Amino acid sequence: MTTTPSSPSDDTVDLRSSAEPGRRPRVLVVDDNDVIRQLIAVNLELEGFEVHLAEDGMDCLARLETVLPDVITLDVVMPQLDGFATLARLRGAAATKGLPVVMVTACAQESDLARGRELGVQAYLTKPFDPAELVRTVRSAVLSRASAFSASTSRPDDSYK
Repeated sequence: MTTTPSSPSDDTVDLRSSAEPGRRPRVLVVDDNDVIRQLIAVNLELEGFEVHLAEDGMDCLARLETVLPDVITLDVVMPQLDGFATLARLRGAAATKGLPVVMVTACAQESDLARGRELGVQAYLTKPFDPAELVRTVRSAVLSRASAFSASTSRPDDSYK
């Protein structure tokens, strides 16, 4: 099945409003599978997002200070530090406690969904995912962050490391 990314609809909000003036919303895509990382990145870039890539949870945590993402897409099954452990570290640090996280994973058991909810996942998409749904979900996460936080950004503390 071939799907194409959705084109912006009439009700699309300017995503730049959630960030500094002139900056596109930043998404940190975290997945150990290069093909999946690239698929997510291409679909989000086509919709105006600035995308940064990380190969696993440790790489994600290392990139936070330089990327300052508005949202993270996160796989569950990864080497070194899995998605749930990564999310627990993000939620344990004051600077990233409220950072929206969208899980994009093949782990779709009820126990996985419950664990994601416990850790404060914004949304949970199962692989294979619909690219248009991915874009809508990430856009919604960015917009919810914009309404929840001020437009000012601060450098995250390093307590998640």
